[in-house]
Amino acid sequence: MLRYSRAKIAAILLLVVAGFLYAAPSLLSPETRAALRSASPGFFPSWLIPHQAIVLGLDLQGGSHVLLEVDSAAVLKTQVATLRDDMRRILRDEKVALAGGLAVLPRGVSVRISDEAERKRVLPKFRELATPTSSLLSGGGKNAIDLVEDPDGLITLAITDAGVTEKIRKAIDQAIEVLRRRIDALGTTEPNIQRQGVDRILVQVPGLQDPKRLKEILGTTAQLEFRMVAESSAASAEVEMLPQAEANQPPLPIEKRVIVQGEDLIDAQPGFDQRNSEPIVNFKFNIRGAQRFGTATTESVGRALAIVLDKKVISAPRIQTAITGGQGQISGRFTVEAANNLAILLRAGALPAPLTIVEERTVGPGLGQDSINAGKIAAYVAAVLVVGFMFVTYGLFGLFANIALIIHVVLIFAMMSLIGTTLTLPGIAGIVLTIGTAVDSNVLIYERIREEARQGRSMIASLDAGFTRAFATIIDSNVTMFIAAAILFFLGSGPVRGFAVTMVFGIVTTVVTAVTMTRMMIALWYTRARPQKLPF
Repeated sequence: MLRYSRAKIAAILLLVVAGFLYAAPSLLSPETRAALRSASPGFFPSWLIPHQAIVLGLDLQGGSHVLLEVDSAAVLKTQVATLRDDMRRILRDEKVALAGGLAVLPRGVSVRISDEAERKRVLPKFRELATPTSSLLSGGGKNAIDLVEDPDGLITLAITDAGVTEKIRKAIDQAIEVLRRRIDALGTTEPNIQRQGVDRILVQVPGLQDPKRLKEILGTTAQLEFRMVAESSAASAEVEMLPQAEANQPPLPIEKRVIVQGEDLIDAQPGFDQRNSEPIVNFKFNIRGAQRFGTATTESVGRALAIVLDKKVISAPRIQTAITGGQGQISGRFTVEAANNLAILLRAGALPAPLTIVEERTVGPGLGQDSINAGKIAAYVAAVLVVGFMFVTYGLFGLFANIALIIHVVLIFAMMSLIGTTLTLPGIAGIVLTIGTAVDSNVLIYERIREEARQGRSMIASLDAGFTRAFATIIDSNVTMFIAAAILFFLGSGPVRGFAVTMVFGIVTTVVTAVTMTRMMIALWYTRARPQKLPF
């Protein structure tokens, strides 16, 4: 029990040194870290030079906070349009001729089929559209679309509340991934993007003090379409008038037929036009998009091609020659920042539905510094009280526990730096809590040692029994705390997860420091001092 090999001692000391190395950058300013990296690169190995600090959350370093809401009316409108197209396709495939056509309702589509034979032929196809929802949040098992048949031949397909809720849920899931790709392209660190309620998304970007740019990136749907500018002979039903993005320019007649959509883009990068040095966006299609784009430009040489973003015409250049390489450029008198933002939006993809900003605020770095100072005071007070209690109660063994406690906190910071976890104010609360709970294991061990000594056992037997018999209790208590922290992490969000992360790290390091390191220090002390009685 009290014999530690040199290899084991060296391994423990190496762990402690590594912990201090990984935790050290968090105590240094960015300027100091940069100076250390560039001071003597040939003298220290690159992995030994402090470089990665703990990432601070929005509440500690400031940043932008935006709450977005999915446009439910737009989602419903899209559902109705999709339902109309599906019904039209079924009627066309079944060769059903309609006298009155399809009637679009606020929440569905209706059609009157007088012929009973034709009605029986299309009804099974219509019922296939009324599939049940799959999410428990939207009422799993309920139909997304209800089918109602009247005796006079009127068939109505109506979108249910469960269907709308399910569609919004899917739109939120897809929007979160799109927003994450957009924000990651801004170069920010550890953004917090999460669902809030049924139809809202919370976005927090630490360190970003420019909410205007964030709103431009988040609020743009970025639905890119390539369409032809309509000719004078085109039917009015196939043409729509779209405004131009450039101010004071008249609307253009644009064909409704979409040649290629933004979903066929595989890359978009800002650049400069070699002819006039104006900012542009270079894009590249996938195989399907390149084929469609090449066919359309081959058949339409001499015509104007409209580049439409969110129902606005960015530019409408004339096709001089067929473009078959799957690459091109978008120009529109952009600024450098506008071209860069557009490239980010196109790379990240379009949002499945428009998002409305319902709340925004900027957390200043001054408020974050106040939170850091408050957290420091709480940590200092907790540390002083715990350290004082352990030293007064257990003397030299209390000193060993206090050293292990310091290493315990250092290892928490080291793990957070290594993994890149964001530290929030609730996370600081979790660390403060672990300061109090970390010594619980030492208290269990020391009280067990004291109890064994009172029963007349020798000192070495008491030390051995204290660590051996208390170990099972220590594991049980920490496992139950770990389970609770894991539940908070997986089921919680935002501040709750920040608290749970530091708790999990604290539990892991507690077992290492309270059992292994304290045991090693006591073993080394006993080997050298050969005491006859306990020091407490």
